[in-house]
Amino acid sequence: MTGPETDAAGPPDPWSAHWDQFSKATEANPGQALRRRLILRLLGPDAASPQAAILDFGCGSGDLLAEMAARFPGAAFAGVDLSQSGLALTAAKLPSAMLRRFDFAVPDGPPEELLGWATHVICSEVLEHVDDPAPLLANAARCLKPGGRLVVTVPGGPITAFDRHIGHRGHFTRARLREVLERAGFEVEVAAAAGFPAFNLYRLAVLLRGRRLVEDVSGPPRLLARSAMALFWGLMRVSLFDTPWGWQIVAAARKAK
Repeated sequence: MTGPETDAAGPPDPWSAHWDQFSKATEANPGQALRRRLILRLLGPDAASPQAAILDFGCGSGDLLAEMAARFPGAAFAGVDLSQSGLALTAAKLPSAMLRRFDFAVPDGPPEELLGWATHVICSEVLEHVDDPAPLLANAARCLKPGGRLVVTVPGGPITAFDRHIGHRGHFTRARLREVLERAGFEVEVAAAAGFPAFNLYRLAVLLRGRRLVEDVSGPPRLLARSAMALFWGLMRVSLFDTPWGWQIVAAARKAK
């Protein structure tokens, strides 16, 4: 099936307002440039295989899935999210993807058609939104084929006012992310603290702007926000993959065979 499948009798969509409000700013977020480069690096060469099946856990408004589809035209793609509005935006960008709505942070399990479906699962900027990542990671493991790869990105560094506004429960260190993944039964291949210095500088700008940033990026970003994001988008290439100071935490792990 293409397009999002939703449960009309399900719970209200708490993330609908988020994507209605922030989808344009998310597209322009310079952190996306760094994260996509890191994800491409960590997915590995087999993501380009015709047998690749790539699942985005928490696909949001679909920007990452659309870019992965452009990079790997031979792969199959799927996305899951709690947000019905996010899935609708994703379907418009990537009509061929299999999209499903379910709460992957509860231990009920993913839709049956996704069990053992994926060779790769991407979980980008999701774990910081849940109090307990264990059920989410267990569901991701259920979607992976034996030996499949999980790529995770999470924020590190200080929690800003904007982070709290969009529901961040806590940020990570490289060591904490490794521990969480290992407890979930994954074999961690890489855990890194990326982003120093450019991403850190961007995050400091977000921190200093405080709650004013919420208004700056609600709907189409205002001129000041657009200018700052454009500047930092260009600077993101000045970001090292792994240092003691990086505030973009990333990991690649395997499901046991």
